[in-house]
Amino acid sequence: MTKDNDPPPLQNRLVLITGGARRVGAEIVRVLHGAGANVMIHYRSSAGAANALMDDLNRARPGSAAVHSENLLDPDAADGLVAAALRAFGRIDILINNASTFYATPVGEVTLAQWDDLLGSNLKAPFFLAQAAAPSLRTQRGLIVNIVDIHALRPLKRHPVYSIAKAGLAMLTRSLARELGPDIRVNGIAPGPVLWPEGGIDEALKREIIAKTALKRHGTPQDVARAMLFLAKDAPYVTGQIIAVDGGRSI
Repeated sequence: MTKDNDPPPLQNRLVLITGGARRVGAEIVRVLHGAGANVMIHYRSSAGAANALMDDLNRARPGSAAVHSENLLDPDAADGLVAAALRAFGRIDILINNASTFYATPVGEVTLAQWDDLLGSNLKAPFFLAQAAAPSLRTQRGLIVNIVDIHALRPLKRHPVYSIAKAGLAMLTRSLARELGPDIRVNGIAPGPVLWPEGGIDEALKREIIAKTALKRHGTPQDVARAMLFLAKDAPYVTGQIIAVDGGRSI
């Protein structure tokens, strides 16, 4: 238990998060920033949301947030994003690979561009970001957290490429835990129904998905953010693990 005069648990830590401007990523940013962390918020095209979030955080604690735009599919994106974080804050303590593309790819209709996009954002970019950030993370004895998915284990119908990419990300999480230990911990979070796709979803399908959870309700982005905070501040002996935040749907 912390006392009122204790420093925030993540004070002076630097969190680099991809896709941090909106939705679950933005909630993770707010919760970790509230615990004292400084944040480098990556975005691709959500400039308005990213800058608004940065301004809110800097009003609360001046100089605690910055933003940087990269297309993570570009060959130099990982090096560019890590360099921007180091220029702004001088260190990286936590890397959160949250950015993802998600859409249907029925077999027989998949294009090479779709394959490259889904594998690139969900698997290739997290690997090369981890590689680029590893020197600073090693110095800080830091943490990598990958946002995985229940569909890394159970494929989603009409989404084979996405499911393949997330399965690769689950193995990447475990592989990096071996490769980067003992100095860097690497874990994953696999959210269940905490936020519906932006394109909308049929109400009957929502009810079906919720019925498959043990808790019979959907979660919230805050549930994912709280799991992230646990990994960041209360789990020094946890690595190579993927925590399901899914209301028991995975069982």
